[in-house]
Amino acid sequence: MISKEKIKELLKSLLKLNNTPPEMALGVSIGVMIAVMPLYGFHTVLCVIFALLIPRANKIAILIGTNISLPPTVPVITWAGYSIGSFVLRGKYPPLSLSSFKGITFQKMLDFYYPLFVGSFILGIFLAVISYFLTLWFIEKRQRFSV
Repeated sequence: MISKEKIKELLKSLLKLNNTPPEMALGVSIGVMIAVMPLYGFHTVLCVIFALLIPRANKIAILIGTNISLPPTVPVITWAGYSIGSFVLRGKYPPLSLSSFKGITFQKMLDFYYPLFVGSFILGIFLAVISYFLTLWFIEKRQRFSV
């Protein structure tokens, strides 16, 4: 588990970079969006791709933003994404429970994945916008006090 000291050091290194506060906030929000998406095993690859595609975004901030998908938060993010997707798509999707995964087949997995992907995309946009403004506020406030 990441210690408080490690988080403080990451934030300090982020604040000392020569990026503007909006560029750092953009990086965090991109990382949050990537972290929420159910593209398991591809988050690091997506970080590199987005760091190359959006050069103004702070690269370290993208990596920091992806850290919202740590093992304790993944079940909550997955449940929220699936619930949002099921609601938005208004289909007859099975409830998300452990018993639903007994005797799982590829087709059953696809039935779960479609609402999960759609809901995670919506949740990701929502969390990315919130994280952008919270990060921007935090960095600007921190810079005002350190000058």
